[in-house]
Amino acid sequence: MTVKEIFETMDYGPAPESAAEALAWLAEHSDGFGHFIDGRFTKPGAGFDSRNPANGNVLATLTQATQADVDSAVAAARAAQGKWAQLGGPGRARHLYALARLLQKHARLFAVLETLDNGKPIRESRDIDVPLAQRHFYYHAGMAQLMEKTQAGREALGVCGQIIPWNFPLLMLSWKIAPALAMGNTVVLKPAEYTSLTALLFADICRQAGLPKGVVNIVTGDGDVGRMIVDADVDKIAFTGSTEVGRAIRETTAGSGKSLTLELGGKSPYIVFEDADLDSAVEGLVDAIWFNGGQVCCAGSRLLVQEGVAEDFYRRLRRRMDGLRVGDPLDKCIDIGAIVDPVQRDSIARMVDGNTEGETYRSAATLPAKGCYYPPTLITGLSPASTLMQDEIFGPVLVGTTFRTPSEAVELANNTRYGLAASVWSENINVALDMAPKLVAGVVWINGTNMLDAAAGFGGMRESGFGREGGWEGLTAYTKPIGKPKPLTKIEAFTGDKGPEDGIDRTAKLYIGGKQARPDGGYSRGVYSKSGTLLGQAPIANRKDIRNAVEAAQAAKGWPAATAHLRAQVLYYLGENLSARAEEFTNRLNQMTGTRTGAKEVDAAVDRLFTYAAWADKLDGDVRSVPLRGVALAMREPVGVIGALCPDEAPLLGLVSIMAPAIAMGNRVVLAASDPFPLAATDFYQVLETSDVPAGVVNILTGNHAELAPTLATHADVNAVWSFSSTDVAATVERGAAGNLKRTWVNNRQSRDWMGEKGEGQTFLDAATEIKTVWVPYGA
Repeated sequence: MTVKEIFETMDYGPAPESAAEALAWLAEHSDGFGHFIDGRFTKPGAGFDSRNPANGNVLATLTQATQADVDSAVAAARAAQGKWAQLGGPGRARHLYALARLLQKHARLFAVLETLDNGKPIRESRDIDVPLAQRHFYYHAGMAQLMEKTQAGREALGVCGQIIPWNFPLLMLSWKIAPALAMGNTVVLKPAEYTSLTALLFADICRQAGLPKGVVNIVTGDGDVGRMIVDADVDKIAFTGSTEVGRAIRETTAGSGKSLTLELGGKSPYIVFEDADLDSAVEGLVDAIWFNGGQVCCAGSRLLVQEGVAEDFYRRLRRRMDGLRVGDPLDKCIDIGAIVDPVQRDSIARMVDGNTEGETYRSAATLPAKGCYYPPTLITGLSPASTLMQDEIFGPVLVGTTFRTPSEAVELANNTRYGLAASVWSENINVALDMAPKLVAGVVWINGTNMLDAAAGFGGMRESGFGREGGWEGLTAYTKPIGKPKPLTKIEAFTGDKGPEDGIDRTAKLYIGGKQARPDGGYSRGVYSKSGTLLGQAPIANRKDIRNAVEAAQAAKGWPAATAHLRAQVLYYLGENLSARAEEFTNRLNQMTGTRTGAKEVDAAVDRLFTYAAWADKLDGDVRSVPLRGVALAMREPVGVIGALCPDEAPLLGLVSIMAPAIAMGNRVVLAASDPFPLAATDFYQVLETSDVPAGVVNILTGNHAELAPTLATHADVNAVWSFSSTDVAATVERGAAGNLKRTWVNNRQSRDWMGEKGEGQTFLDAATEIKTVWVPYGA
């Protein structure tokens, strides 16, 4: 084309990026790649081809890891971990700085190799993936430098098994490896089968950076290798990928004591109000759904447009779709590259072709004759329950419907099992900021999309997984409290054959929805003192009682919306009323447990109520320093309904130590009282009834923990389950939680010092809240 023709048509000519350097690096390994274990590449073995999805050409041959390879990598990581942790934060920081600098030095090589291997446009690899990977290593080098001051009392978990997907191979690697190394862990990482090349190039620069042997180990292969890592002797599993695989990992690791974080699928809403800048919203939508060919877990794949502007918006969007260029990913003028593999492309086509609802519009863009491509697609007029509105397509396919009011937009947005991200477009900032806290999503973008940074936590809710990557909260998952807890043995209830000393029958009830209620099954059991005297009868709760308690907790929707000041006042009142009855509770505890520590436990419980009352209006979110003219707000939100099995050894203090931080942060709780010593909890009902605690905020059940745990863990309307029981139910809780991927916190048969500092503080407050990152741009 001539300059005149280009000026008149505003068409762009091709601007190909040279792949020579990347191909030369691959040619150096023409005999194939082995694994990177203990600081060196192993000899290539039997394996598989890595292909360029843009043309089908073989790029390299990779080795399929065996069980021996995984075992060797884990052993190398284990051997290196102690010295790596002992190197100290500043020492580790220097290695992370070196890695960051080498990522900058080889930025173009990484970008081209990523595009060859993944099929994404070179502009995205060059301008987004590689710079963000560099940013993560720089940021976490700083975190390592500051660890002794900011993470006092915490230490590395140990060896981390990390499994990453194919859509952002280098970026996901940096999200996983950088924080793990910063905190003193070592890693065994498995890249995706389709896209392992930049991970192997990263292994090469680990050698250049002088990283100690065994600190980073990389094994390649298919999903079987991932399963080997999950089953291996590692201390943590960090997984990014599909919800189905994440659920299987949760089930496999249940009861193992392994730490687990999951960043899973999404079906993120993209909400456009009628007062939005429609052209900007269209451009944002191009980035939201056609970035990386829609192969993004947080893609804005569910379009919700206000009815008054829907047709106008669709018209502008279709025109913009027709202008998108699909083609060779190495062309710097291309908007959409290749789908990663024919298997994924066929999956996209199968889902779209199987749809019979709405109106389907495909871009007029010309697809290359060769390679793995799929056209930008828009499907409108779908019902909220449509398969395409509910299931992740993971391709360049946008589905949509309309709404009338903001409240309807919230309902539609939250009408999914996922909760990863959301975008809100409105020129009225009040509308946008009113929407943000109502959306069930770990990340909310205001008038923007796909804003990401190492300083701002990223992660989901519901079936989008749990845990955060990036920011201060991302470090928690790679550390643990210093020290080794003692094993917790099963605490048995006392037995006896004596009646009550005063001859008075004392049969307690359950506490559900602000009222004392008889157990559904109609059964109670005797609670005896150490001497065998009957102290009272405790009701035996069953699954229907749990159902009723959860329904009552769900109905108390006003509690999360109550001001922190109000929640603090209720907790102060609870503390005052418990203090007024200290002697009574002291006697009860001494009778039940056969000890003389009741007074100390009551005093600690009162103090804990006052402590969390103080925290209620002081645990703030914060503003993160991100490279944006705007702010990234890290907002703390309550988890929701928390089911908890209270500790047996601290009948009153344990219950209060769980209840107080949970309700201080706006959660509602269903508490299973101490199994052997439940009467302190049944006495506590009266304190709740006289302390202005709204109905349903606190619900207390008594019964056998082994029988209650499965129902709590599998209940779809319970958002988190904590277990500090002396009954071994950790595996039951974690396996049951896999159904809807609720958060879990279990003691793994380890004791806790409820009288000391471990019984309170930041750990419980963190567990009772989730970080929602709200991005708010405010200027050019």
